[in-house]
Amino acid sequence: MKVVKFGGSSLATGKQLEKVFNIVTSDPSRRIIVVSAPGKRNAEDEKVTDLLIASGLHAMNGESPQPFIDQVIGRYRDIAEDLALPPTIIETIKDDLLSRVNGSQSDPEQYIDTLKASGEDNHAKLVACYFQMKGVHAKYMNPGDAGLIVTNEHGNAQVLPSAYNKLVELRDCEEIIIFPGFFGYSEEGDIFTFSRSGSDVTGSILAHAVKAELYENYTDVDAVFSVNPTFVEHPKEIKELTYREMRELSYAGFTVLHDEALIPAIQAGIPVQIKNTNNPAAKGTKIVNSRDNTNGPVVGIASGGGFCSIYVSKYLLNREIGFGRRLYSILEQYGISYEHTPSGIDDVTVIIRENQLDAEEENHIIEQIVSELQADEVNIQHSLALIMVVGEGMRHNIGTMARAANALAQAEVNIEMINQGSSEVSMMFAVKEVDEKRAVQALYNEFFQPASVLTV
Repeated sequence: MKVVKFGGSSLATGKQLEKVFNIVTSDPSRRIIVVSAPGKRNAEDEKVTDLLIASGLHAMNGESPQPFIDQVIGRYRDIAEDLALPPTIIETIKDDLLSRVNGSQSDPEQYIDTLKASGEDNHAKLVACYFQMKGVHAKYMNPGDAGLIVTNEHGNAQVLPSAYNKLVELRDCEEIIIFPGFFGYSEEGDIFTFSRSGSDVTGSILAHAVKAELYENYTDVDAVFSVNPTFVEHPKEIKELTYREMRELSYAGFTVLHDEALIPAIQAGIPVQIKNTNNPAAKGTKIVNSRDNTNGPVVGIASGGGFCSIYVSKYLLNREIGFGRRLYSILEQYGISYEHTPSGIDDVTVIIRENQLDAEEENHIIEQIVSELQADEVNIQHSLALIMVVGEGMRHNIGTMARAANALAQAEVNIEMINQGSSEVSMMFAVKEVDEKRAVQALYNEFFQPASVLTV
């Protein structure tokens, strides 16, 4: 049995759904299909999920959500008409959406989660209708009925271990199951969504539950690339990755797969295959527990901007028991989570996402660190990008850090900070955002381009 997930771009039009149908029916082992909400049809288009959020915010502000509702219904109607589906499916979707829009707003987060989830939920109903019309034994499966029970965390739900005891029964279903991604139900019966792009997580949970032989994740690229293709022309495709490598790359900016999606698959030891809906013959990228490190120390380079650093210096900091705990406690008071904390004997730097700070909070945090921790120096550096160089092979190769640092020096990129993960599978460089692209290009040339041949 295989669990297959299709992303929003794979399900954005009737033509795309025809491709999905052909992919699913070409392999009888593809038994559980996880669907996203309709994605963008072109660069100027809007995702259905964004339209649903906008409708909810307008409704809560006392403004009419109707323009956004009309757009959402229009998206489903366009797909249904492309596929010549019966008009009853659109009536079903419309009734469901209106009931959610007109629902209770007493808990705003619950209201928005319920609305957001309708994108995937109603699309699963439409996809199931299409499969049935084509003569395939398929059925829509509601996550609550299936037993996908999650924590009460809006926009960040986590599957409860007890859910697997019920979800395993999906193995016995004779029909092809069309399952909406992105959300589950609390034990009290309320809808809670995963973080954005959480349909990847749903697919991984179901693969774990039914002990699938493979979890296929279909998107709009042939494979995972070794670097951002907008930074480097024709980057190398990665044929095989370990779970750990993909986790590091996803966290650092690779958007092909949600960074939480691998955890259930890892726990069950299920390989994941990234495939292209528009080119299903392409082999894609396989993510496995272990692989042969035959392609050098580095498998991929990921990057992302929007970070800042809080630098704290204090003489004999390393001998002060509880300093780190008290520093993190101050950040916790402001609801700030940290990403990295490189340190020295007299100083520590905390890397955070810049959108967690505003100017007023920034001044309060600096004052509080100085007054409560008696710090000698505190400053915040903005507009940083983090670049992650990832590869299991780094553990067995000498000089990888030196090569990376030299490549950045040759490109005249100043390294603001260096941090290596304890697993030795990744190393992180912080650079100014304006240098991000040039830095990534330099690192790619160092580790992936063939060395120049000198002639006399």
